[in-house]
Amino acid sequence: MAETDGGVTAVTRALSLMEVFEVGEFSLSLAELSRRVDMHKTTVLRLARTLAQSHYMVQTDDGQWRLGPAAGWLGARYQAGFDVNNVVEPALHELVRLTGESASFYVREGSIRSCVARVEGPQSVRHNVRIGERLPLDRGAPGRVILAFSGEKGEPYETIRRRGYQVSMGEREAEVSSVAAPVFRTNWSLLGSMCISGPSSRLTKARLAGHAKSVVHAANQLSYALAGGRSSATPPAVSRWHPE
Repeated sequence: MAETDGGVTAVTRALSLMEVFEVGEFSLSLAELSRRVDMHKTTVLRLARTLAQSHYMVQTDDGQWRLGPAAGWLGARYQAGFDVNNVVEPALHELVRLTGESASFYVREGSIRSCVARVEGPQSVRHNVRIGERLPLDRGAPGRVILAFSGEKGEPYETIRRRGYQVSMGEREAEVSSVAAPVFRTNWSLLGSMCISGPSSRLTKARLAGHAKSVVHAANQLSYALAGGRSSATPPAVSRWHPE
């Protein structure tokens, strides 16, 4: 079996074949599978038949291919054993390491946002938020991001959707600055927003701009871990910042 960069080529190709199906697609022709994975039809057919032996793919009566029941069982087992905090908290720790600022994760609860995970930064002077604290959606970068990617119309939400993040300085609380980006889950539905925050005396406009890339990168890595590969449902702003 050929190996590339420490991985088995045949396994990588088989996984890429299953990943080309987008949400809502029932089946694909051999020619379309071949086009999407950029492999010769004979190679794709061999992979599909091998996957079919373990019920990860199924050939329909009209010769097309679809994902098989084993793929569904695998997803169900993953979801059953998955705790989002097991993925969110390490991402926040990494964001603190990169920026030196406290990092938080917010989700929407009706008309407010709630802090569900928080990692304090090493700075002695910092912005304090308690886990479980409920804050407004329409003030502060994390809330604005949640509104923007929930479909809120007008500005600043159109700009936030295009840019992929939001910066806030003293909007919710005087002398507090933050930068936030969206995090998505299965089917690219919005899960919440990830941010760093701190005193405006330290998090100046220039420094926030510098940290924005780290926040977006961390949020997108988390989104791809939760939602999987790109699809037609992936927001354009997230695709542009796709982590390598």
